Amino acid sequence: MRDSRTVALIAHDKKKLDLAMFARDHAEVLRRFRLIATSTTGGVLQDKAGLEVERLRSGPEGGDLQVGARIAQDEVLAVIFFRDPLTAQPHEPDVSALMRICDVHRVPLATNLGTAEAVVAWLEELLAADVARGREV
Repeated sequence: MRDSRTVALIAHDKKKLDLAMFARDHAEVLRRFRLIATSTTGGVLQDKAGLEVERLRSGPEGGDLQVGARIAQDEVLAVIFFRDPLTAQPHEPDVSALMRICDVHRVPLATNLGTAEAVVAWLEELLAADVARGREV
């Protein structure tokens, strides 16, 4: 059972602005969760979307692995990771490990706009269920 309502937000360099615009458009839902992000992505989210985000290390410096560790500790509810599939990443093994740990722990992982919309819709359902049970988040 997850004891934290944390959502991880990550984006490769060419996708950071896309994630920031997505987060800005869904800020009403996202700000009701604890947010973590890799360092540079977190800075973009703070500047462009006005969200409060705990910034971990950058992806190439182990940030993806830090997110993975929190998933393994059942601290992450969902991951939204705007990947750039057309650009080679120097830390691709870390990205693969993050995706694998999401699968192992059954943590929803969105890697593009379409799946991110689905994850946010699910998060909205969780919030609505909490309100219906009298547990305001």
